[in-house]
Amino acid sequence: MNKIYKENYRIKSLIYGYHFNKGRNSKGTITLKHRGRGHKRLYRRIDFKRNEENTGQILTIEYDPNRNTTICLVYYKIKNLYKYIIHPQSVGVGDIILSGYEIPIYAGNTLPLSNIPFGTFIHNIEIKPGKGGQLVRAAGTAAKVITKKKKRVLLKLPSGKLCSIPLTCLATIGQVNKTALKKKLKAGVNRWLGKRPKVRGTAMNPVDHPHGGGEGKAPIGRKSPATPWGYPAFGRRKKRKKINF
Repeated sequence: MNKIYKENYRIKSLIYGYHFNKGRNSKGTITLKHRGRGHKRLYRRIDFKRNEENTGQILTIEYDPNRNTTICLVYYKIKNLYKYIIHPQSVGVGDIILSGYEIPIYAGNTLPLSNIPFGTFIHNIEIKPGKGGQLVRAAGTAAKVITKKKKRVLLKLPSGKLCSIPLTCLATIGQVNKTALKKKLKAGVNRWLGKRPKVRGTAMNPVDHPHGGGEGKAPIGRKSPATPWGYPAFGRRKKRKKINF
């Protein structure tokens, strides 16, 4: 059984303090509503690129307060380096992971999309070559390789949306590890996560919201709901980008 460590196995070069803006700008004005400081925590430097041909061994599986999945501490013996990666499912302590071009299709290995066969589940996918993985990094998620054409590959994302990406981009084989969902037993859990309370518009004064005011428990006083700035809350058109594949 893989034990999840929280302390005592920290590599100082991979951990640093992080400043949270708490939804304020440089003047202290609220620019993002319902966002607070949250609990004090350290940020783990995750290796999303994995663009060097290397062989590493997983030393520990650790808890990360900044994401909803666990992370792995990997040791690369050739270069004597320690790095954190997102924990792929079905990969445990002591396993060997590879990154390169002509490598086996096993969970945890990173290689270009051009060398990944159809129907393979992948995660930590690059959008631009060399920029590092930006897609499919949440717990339990995975994308599927659908087809390839010329210099691009068509992927099916966890949302069901189809996405076209260059063949030279890198991706990691397998699904992101799932973590047991914990119930939020009190309101303080949301405050730890940096979420502030959301006040209903009907509970405000007319000066603060279009739904505000009225005597007692009054309705919104409008034909249709509105945003705090007076725009229609529902029924607006949403743009959808077409995929040229």
